[in-house]
Parts: sequence; structure tokens; C-alpha cells
Amino acid sequence: MSISRREFMTMGAAASAGAAIAPGIRLIELAQAKSPEEAVTAAQRWGLLIDTNKCTKGCTSCVDACHTENGIDHTQLKGSDATKPHWIRKVEVKDPNTGYEHSLPVMCQHCQEPPCVDVCPTGASFKRADGIVLVDRHICIGCRYCMMACPYKARSFEHEDITNQKEHAPRGKGTVESCTMCVHKVDRGDGTTACAEACAKEGHKAILFGDLNDPKSEIAQTVRTKATRRIREDLNLDNSVRYIGI
Repeated sequence: MSISRREFMTMGAAASAGAAIAPGIRLIELAQAKSPEEAVTAAQRWGLLIDTNKCTKGCTSCVDACHTENGIDHTQLKGSDATKPHWIRKVEVKDPNTGYEHSLPVMCQHCQEPPCVDVCPTGASFKRADGIVLVDRHICIGCRYCMMACPYKARSFEHEDITNQKEHAPRGKGTVESCTMCVHKVDRGDGTTACAEACAKEGHKAILFGDLNDPKSEIAQTVRTKATRRIREDLNLDNSVRYIGI
């Protein structure tokens, strides 16, 4: 997709209503899967730092890796591309004043003050203590209020039956889904996400994952030494995803 820089920084979302309950393992169970001595706490705050100066136009390695990791197969889905789930998407942004263009991935921004959680009538949308925002598919009723509340168009509604699901990424028809910041990899101690890992393998290294609360982490040190921005900073949502160069 191609939009102006102004449009990008003021993105909004809209959706309609629907309902169903999905089968499978609940993400809230995954969120609580650690042993008591490893329980999720606010000591960590996981985040992503994306350097748009290193992100290559036309490269979709991060998107492809996300789809593979989470069992998203667009080739088996009907309908237009707009109705298919996108946990992460590439956006082309152009500054109308200078003509300078950026190519960057956009996913759930994992806000510390998430609007999706505020409007959810069932509590299906929730934020873990470590800042990762998730959806419990078992109590999601498909109302899509969260999609309307999200300023980043980061959530998708699943219109079709899902087969061959990944155990770590339960999905279901009639529910809302979005980037989980690879919560299963975080809890497993992998120290990276599928998108960051794929970007590094391509040699771009545009996506950096880490603990924003750890002053010794690479992401925290980079945030301290380089100018970074959040999308729609005016909303004061305190996103855990930051960008360089926008």
C-alpha cells in the first residue's frame, strides 16, 4: 500500500460486527504458561525498534516469516486481500515536502495504554504485565470494537474456518487476531521474533527486538542514543514499537 506521510501518522481504523467462538488453545493460557518462578512480571517490557533507513522497499521477509510462524496462508483464503488477516504489513510512506520515501512494517504497537483493551466488552483483549497485548480467542465474540478502536489498523477479523493451526498460535473463524510479538518465542527464551530474525537473515537488520526496561539491552541503548518516534505520539498510548527515520 502507498500513503502519504501525513496520512500514515494519522491512521484510523473501521470495522463492523460479527460473532462466534473459536476452538483451540487459549492465548491467555499461553500468557500464564510459565512456572511460578518464571511468571510474567513488569520487570521486562518487550518492544521492537524498526530502523526505516535499513528497511528495503519491496522486501517482504518480515511479513512472510510472520505468516509462516503463525500459520497464516493467504493462498487458501477466499475474498480480497483487504479481508485476509494481516498481523504485519509493509507500508510505503512518502513525505510530500521532500519526496523522501520510507518502507516500513506496521504491526500491533503493543501500547501500554491499549485502546483495544479499553473497549473490549468481554476482556478478550488484554495486556500482559510485560507489555505484550493479546487476544483470548475463547472469549472473543467477534464484535470488532477493538478493530475500530485501534489507530494503527493492526487487527484482523478471521472470516473463514482455519485448518492446520499452529499450537502456539490458536486462531478461529469469527474472532479478531493480531501480532503477538511472538509471545511463544518470548516465553521460550528465544530472544527474538520471527520478523526480526528474518530481517537479520536478509542482511537488513532493520528490526530490533528486546527488553526496553533493561538498560544493558541493545534496544534500550539504541533508544537512548538515537532519535526514535512512535506512530501517533499525540495519542499518548506509550507504544512498545518505535521507529527510526519517520
